[in-house]
Amino acid sequence: MRFRRNKLFASAVGVVLALACALDAAKVNKHKPWIETTYHGIVTENDDKVLLDPPLIALDKDAPLRYAESFEVTLTKEGEICGFRIHGQNVPFEAVVLDKSSGEGIIRAKDKLDCELQKEHTFTIQAYDCGEGPDGANMKKSHKATVHIQVNDLNEYSPVFKEKSYKATVIEGKKYDSILKVEAVDADCSFQFSQICNYEIVTPDVPFTIDKDGFIKNTEKLNYGREHMYKLTVTAYDCGKNRASEDVLVKISVKPTCKPSWQGFNKRIEYEPGTGSLALFPSMHLETCDEPITSIRATIELETNHIGKGCDRDTYSEKSLHKLCGASSGTVELLPAPSSSANWTVGLPTDNGHDSDQVFEFNGTQAVKIPDGLVSTSLKEPFTISVWMRHGPGAHEKETILCNSDKTDMNRHHYSLYVHNCRLILLLRQDPSVAENYKPAEFHWKLDQVCDKDWHHYVLNVEFPTVMLFVDGTTFEPFLVTEDYPLHASRIETQLTVGACWQGGNARMAQFFRGNLAGLMIRSGKLENKKVIDCLYTCKEGLDVQLPEEVASTVKVEFNPNQSSLTVEGDDIDAFDKVMQHISYLNSRQFPTPGIRHLRISTSVKCFNDESCVTMSDAEGYVMVLQPEEPKISLSGIDHFARSAAEFESQEGVTLFPELRIVSTITREVEVDAESEATERVDDDPTVQETVVSEEIMHNLDTCEVTVVGDDLDSEHEGLEVDMEQLQQRGLEMSSSHLGLVITGVNTMANYEQVLHLIRYKNWHTEALFDRKFKLVCSELNGRYISNDFKVEVNVIHTASAMDHVNNAMVQPNFINPVYQASVDLSGHNLVNAHQASVVPSAATIVIVVCVSFLVFMIILGVFRIRAAHQRTMRDQDNGKENEMDWDDSALTITVNPMETYEDQHSSEEEEEEEEESEDGEEEDDITSADSESSEDDEGGEQEDQQGASRQQQLEWDDSTLTY
Repeated sequence: MRFRRNKLFASAVGVVLALACALDAAKVNKHKPWIETTYHGIVTENDDKVLLDPPLIALDKDAPLRYAESFEVTLTKEGEICGFRIHGQNVPFEAVVLDKSSGEGIIRAKDKLDCELQKEHTFTIQAYDCGEGPDGANMKKSHKATVHIQVNDLNEYSPVFKEKSYKATVIEGKKYDSILKVEAVDADCSFQFSQICNYEIVTPDVPFTIDKDGFIKNTEKLNYGREHMYKLTVTAYDCGKNRASEDVLVKISVKPTCKPSWQGFNKRIEYEPGTGSLALFPSMHLETCDEPITSIRATIELETNHIGKGCDRDTYSEKSLHKLCGASSGTVELLPAPSSSANWTVGLPTDNGHDSDQVFEFNGTQAVKIPDGLVSTSLKEPFTISVWMRHGPGAHEKETILCNSDKTDMNRHHYSLYVHNCRLILLLRQDPSVAENYKPAEFHWKLDQVCDKDWHHYVLNVEFPTVMLFVDGTTFEPFLVTEDYPLHASRIETQLTVGACWQGGNARMAQFFRGNLAGLMIRSGKLENKKVIDCLYTCKEGLDVQLPEEVASTVKVEFNPNQSSLTVEGDDIDAFDKVMQHISYLNSRQFPTPGIRHLRISTSVKCFNDESCVTMSDAEGYVMVLQPEEPKISLSGIDHFARSAAEFESQEGVTLFPELRIVSTITREVEVDAESEATERVDDDPTVQETVVSEEIMHNLDTCEVTVVGDDLDSEHEGLEVDMEQLQQRGLEMSSSHLGLVITGVNTMANYEQVLHLIRYKNWHTEALFDRKFKLVCSELNGRYISNDFKVEVNVIHTASAMDHVNNAMVQPNFINPVYQASVDLSGHNLVNAHQASVVPSAATIVIVVCVSFLVFMIILGVFRIRAAHQRTMRDQDNGKENEMDWDDSALTITVNPMETYEDQHSSEEEEEEEEESEDGEEEDDITSADSESSEDDEGGEQEDQQGASRQQQLEWDDSTLTY
């Protein structure tokens, strides 16, 4: 029994020893860890935990030893999985071992994930064991497994509409399957949360509905008369029930039943002067209502007949306009604007406005006589008659525009231009000649323009026997020419008249004109060329178009002569629209005539077979030309100076405007920005006004007139002169009269300045002249803008001889009372006799007398002050002596001599009389210094009163005990 036990014990020890030997032999790390080849994971954004399928577990075949930790039973704790390693660039994940023994691990995010940035992540992973021994030698790694991780989305974003607002236009009376589509998007990454599942119209009670795809349609027929536009608020929802962050506005305009017409242009178009060309229809297009149109023709008309003489033109005098257009000299204006040098049109009614051309009205009872000698026209020489005329259908009587007839005795018409039965007729009666044969005498033109009540420009070039007529720049031949004998010889003078014809035999006017005339001119010795005629007629405003290159070959554009109308033709609607959008209005005047210019678009379209399938009504609007900023013309310089009489009598004379300056400014209102306005505005003061600035501008002048103030100029001994050569170099003209002189012609302000500097005044008899006053006025655009009245006063310095001064100082005795003469009125100019002139001192004498008077006053004042100081000193000494000596004056008797006081007073009165006499003598020499010397007398009187008071203080005795 004991033997068997020993045998069993020995066997067990053997087994144990065998196992120990086996363990020692197996301590080598032979196998690598093992993991799955592929893993799939899910992670929610904003979370870090990843759910893997299958779970992350590493196994090792070295188990149950320390190298195979995945077995349930191990005999040692040293065999463990030490970790996992992730391979890849910028992988936002990490792998962590949870249990080294079991090899279990997890994958987690390093930071918060954003599905919108990246939905999926793919990388590889390896497991590694702890190696051999305590230092981990011979560590083994598993193979690389692929990991796919999907980031699950959160519904963190709301739908957003692609557009800020939506617009659509529908035609009334129709139900649409779809009017427009609104579309919203969602920034979430998942299909569920990024899809828009529903749209909704928030605005209640509207006849529209919207489906889940965003299509809006009307639920009933719309009526333009009930509502022109509907405004809907629409929202959207994603599939996660998130509402749009902002709702969107949908505007649906209702148009009336479609009629082919022009759409998209403003009825009122404002034109600001000086801005150049202005597009009239920048957004206009032709609505054809889907008609099969093959050709289009449109006429655009700009109505300017009510502006000036048919359109906006420069309003200078007709003579100036002829010069600007290149006409040479010899032009005489028969209907000038009334002025001091041209006053025969004063009695004619005008338009009473300066914004546009000045026109004269003839009502059938008015006419004017042209001064003799103004026109010297010989029918043997070529001459030109030009006139602007507006005339309507009248009576069947002759209506005379211009007539040259016998002044007395007879009623013969030498030449005349008149209207009869809507015909324009020129009468030319030849002078007597040796051969009295029939010669052309009357030229007849039958014209619609004569009686259409619109303004037209007529030019007749007469080179006998040929007469050529231009109407608005177009040539017309006479349809009838009648002949007559030349006039009989006579010495009767002729009378030129406008608006009627003078009947010398009856001494009255006849054949009166009814209508409007302007710019009536006669030019002798030369005919007007076509270039000048076109320039005179051309308007300064009109239509313009710049054709785009891509449509220039497909659209045809034609203008009328004055560019008030243009016609566009084409067959491509898109090209046609582009041309219409490039039509513009242009006014090249610096100061255009303000007011309305009506626009009219007349359109005709054709369909297939050249039939008019669509009727389009005219489109109308107007251009409002705004009031230009009116310039303020300012004249400044020396307005009062004196010159010696010798300068007035010299050959050069006296320059009236040596330092004249002409400046023109306009006033603009400047908009103040919000910051400066907030800074300048104090407590919302309602009195704060807009900022106004003055800006200097340059423009032309056409007239400067110098007139004398006071008596008219006497040509026998005085006059105004200017350098005529300088005038001619600048293209200016001068006319003079007893009132002054007038310089005319369109030129710059600088040139007018230079010419006015040259105006001189001469006077050959200055003995009786003390001063002369003149007034200067300049204007622009025939009196539309007038400067201020710049007045200049020139004084004449008369130099008196030395003997006169001696006589004035020595002859008059002191005891004679001064004689005061009334002051002489020096306004204007004074013409007095030689005796009066001899007693009037010059300016230098006045200055000397004033200075001497002031010196005498200062001397007297000094003497008074010295005397007063001396008396105060004496009184102080007496008081000191009286204090030193205590007298008993109770019984003192003092006797006062009254004659002493009288003598003192009398001596002072004599001194005052002498001063008054000297001052009176000075007043006789200089009347103008009376005021200043009277003030000095007052001051002297005050000093004498003070002296008398001091004397009275010296005689203040204690007379209570005096006995007389």
